[in-house]
Amino acid sequence: MAAERIEALKQEIQKELPQLTDTEAVDQFRIRHLSRKGSIAQLFDEMKHVPPGDKPAMGKALNALRQFAQQAMDEAANQLKTASASADDAIDLTLPGRMQRRGHQHIVSRTIEEISDIFRRMGFSIADGPEIESDYYNFEALNFPPDHPARDMQDTFFLDDTWLLRTHTTPVQVRLMEKYEPPIRAIFPGKVYRNEVISARSHVQFHQVDGLFVDRNVTFADLKGTLVSFARMFYGSSLKYRFRPSFFPFTEPSAEMDISCYLCGAKGCRVCKYTGWLEILGCGMVDPNIFVNIGIDPEEYSGYAFGIGIERTAMLRHGLDDIRLLFENDMRVNHQFN
Repeated sequence: MAAERIEALKQEIQKELPQLTDTEAVDQFRIRHLSRKGSIAQLFDEMKHVPPGDKPAMGKALNALRQFAQQAMDEAANQLKTASASADDAIDLTLPGRMQRRGHQHIVSRTIEEISDIFRRMGFSIADGPEIESDYYNFEALNFPPDHPARDMQDTFFLDDTWLLRTHTTPVQVRLMEKYEPPIRAIFPGKVYRNEVISARSHVQFHQVDGLFVDRNVTFADLKGTLVSFARMFYGSSLKYRFRPSFFPFTEPSAEMDISCYLCGAKGCRVCKYTGWLEILGCGMVDPNIFVNIGIDPEEYSGYAFGIGIERTAMLRHGLDDIRLLFENDMRVNHQFN
């Protein structure tokens, strides 16, 4: 290896220095000359073929070449960094101002607040309960006997034989009736969990608002009046409403409430499955067995209960067809409900 090769490589490096005008060019320069397989490293590998007497001089020359290349590259990188910082600091006063986007409530939180506010004005208080619930409160006290087929209605996340992630907010009504004597009038919003496959219509975590009213001489007419008043305030007074018979283990009789589809004017569309109706909640009169389990005399007291799916309500109101849009934190979706 002759000194001429070292000098030739130095001249080649000097010719390349004016071309280091962007970060990509600097990185390519580093790979070509200063990396472990670069041109300078290759010359160091050839040192083993240099006569012993010439090695000190050759080594000194190669070290000087590497230092020169490294210093030149660092200077180019620093110049680019300084130029970039100057460009960022520059302010063009002729440009129009930029609107600062303000934060806002998520559509689910807003829906919960709107529903809660309506029922609060109707005399309902707000209650809450644990999300990790016992089998007794989630099932047994609500008329779900062990091995009863009704338990298959809900796919459950069990933590052990006793504890689980609640599948609905209905257990809160049992806790309220245990703690307070009638009359009781309350709603209880919160998260619930189902062991289901995530799809456009279902999710493993969502929100419900359950409600309960217990007093003397409570009738199904009281239930209908309350829910129709709620629906008119939330969805609009021009819509039509209907109640259909249904089944829930903790209410008897049970019903589901529908409203006429406001997206298509009840003519039939994909959202309402071409029926002209949208289901908005389930409801019914509290089963007397629930009162017996808790120690309330069903001959003296009666009551009604209802449950509203928050995500479904938000989807229906805003014309969304995929529940995953509410959980994926896509700002293009969230900003539409600012």
